Amino acid sequence: MAGHTTVTIDGEKFLIDGQPTYAGRSYRDRPVEGLLMNVRAVQATFDDQNSATRDRWAYPDTGAWDAERNLAEFLEALPIWRAHGLLAVTVNFQGGSPEGYSKQQPWDSSAFAPDGSLREPYLERMRRVLDRIDELGMVAIVGYFYQGQDERLADERAVVRAVDGATEWLLAGGWRNSIVEINNECDVPNYEHDILRPHRVHELIARVQAASSDAASAGRRLLACTSYRGGTVPSENVLRVADVALLHGNGVTDPAVMAWLIDRTRLRCRTLGREMPIVVNEDDHFDFDRPSNNMLAAVGRYASWGYFDAGPGSGGGGARGNYADGYQNVPVNWGINTPTKRGFFELLREVTGGA
Repeated sequence: MAGHTTVTIDGEKFLIDGQPTYAGRSYRDRPVEGLLMNVRAVQATFDDQNSATRDRWAYPDTGAWDAERNLAEFLEALPIWRAHGLLAVTVNFQGGSPEGYSKQQPWDSSAFAPDGSLREPYLERMRRVLDRIDELGMVAIVGYFYQGQDERLADERAVVRAVDGATEWLLAGGWRNSIVEINNECDVPNYEHDILRPHRVHELIARVQAASSDAASAGRRLLACTSYRGGTVPSENVLRVADVALLHGNGVTDPAVMAWLIDRTRLRCRTLGREMPIVVNEDDHFDFDRPSNNMLAAVGRYASWGYFDAGPGSGGGGARGNYADGYQNVPVNWGINTPTKRGFFELLREVTGGA
């Protein structure tokens, strides 16, 4: 039964089951206690309902795509990640680009039907992911929408129905360790529904927060937020209501800029009279073997950091994973099987002290 693990917030700190994460831990004289180190794993529940593109994701050893195999291998990897000190993963009801980065997305990886209703096979995969995260004492950052897939919903009414349905499903499932990310990078211009864009997405954050669970756990609500493109400071309308400030590091090649981004976000929060955790939950710049990198810059500014591995050679326009690339590429190898993955998990263990 779900509900083993509970995530709460105290100022800028995350608590799991009432205790600060990484309790008492510091690294290079900087506090680590209260942070939430994470990995972007949005392909954990991936499937493609477009028969014209489904064969793109075939495993090289079988010549066929297999959503169940993908899910099973992800679930097998989670305890290993946890042993290195990982405490959160980002998943998404509409996945992410299975090519790493893509200009167009003809595949259909959405858990939502055009009218905003939920597709049961996708929910079952998500249920298994959330249950395992819960069992391991970890946190799930649960995204609802992804640019390139949001247009599969017919209109704004369908978007709202999808938000309500996903929120009700999460509450009914009993998970107490979830943080809702309304959409990945709300300021990307190709979101087709106005309510998912920066000037209105706060409406959906508030909608999730206002939803309550049944009488068995009255008063419980989901933490909610949204994320922005790399290098972007969240807008005031979002920071006024969000529980967490989500940043991305894509395009941020200088650790000093990462530090500036975090400082500016914290200053904007304080200007609004608010205090909240700052979490980078997507960054594709690494340099884990160097004394200065984005991950360490984030930790040095008391912000959580998230590993986003699109794999070598990804860039859209037909690039494919080869079962050896990053965690964004389908078919995904969820192991710690590349120098980049090893570099991240070794530094993660060094920073956090591991499990």
